[in-house]
Amino acid sequence: MSPHTANGAQKITLEIMALLNILNYPDKRLHKVAKPVEQVNDRIRRLVADMAETMYAAPGVGLAATQVDVHERVIVIDVSDAHDQLLAFINPEIVWSSNEKKLSEEGCLSVPGIYDNVERAEKVRVRALNERGETFEMDCEGLLAVCIQHEMDHLMGRVFVEYLSPLKQTRIKSKMKKLAHAM
Repeated sequence: MSPHTANGAQKITLEIMALLNILNYPDKRLHKVAKPVEQVNDRIRRLVADMAETMYAAPGVGLAATQVDVHERVIVIDVSDAHDQLLAFINPEIVWSSNEKKLSEEGCLSVPGIYDNVERAEKVRVRALNERGETFEMDCEGLLAVCIQHEMDHLMGRVFVEYLSPLKQTRIKSKMKKLAHAM
C-alpha cells in the first residue's frame, strides 16, 4: 500500500537510513550487558531500520544493538534467501529451549573472516516486542534458532569466540588486533 494525494497522485516519502559502525572483537564495548528498552518509540524504530540497513550492507543475517555500540536489547535478523523477511526482536528472551543440541558453523559481523563450530540448542522459543511494542512469541529452529541464540549472547556481552578453546580465542584476538592496526 502506498499513500495517495487527493488527486490520485502517489505521495513519495523519502526515508534516509544510516549505516552504523560495527564494533570489532576484542573491543571491550562488546562485553557490555544491554539494558531493556523502556519504550518502543520512533527512536527505537529508527534504530531497527538503521541496524537492518547495516546488517544487509555488511552482509549478515543478524545484528544486535550491542555490536553497533547501542547497549539496549534490540536484535534484527533476516535468514531468508532473498533478504526480504526482516525480523525485529525488542527485549527478547528465550522462554524455552530444546534439550537437543546441534553443532553449527558460526561467523560474526564483529569478528570478520572467522568461522567456527558452536554447540547450541536445536530449537528455541523466543518472546519479544515487535516494532509496534506488541508482545509476540516465535518458535525457531535451524539457522534462525542459531541466529537468535548468537545475537542474544551479544546482548549479554558475549561473543561467539568465547565458546572456543582458550588457544583459539588467543589466536583470534591476535589476528583481529593485527587487522585493526593494518587499517
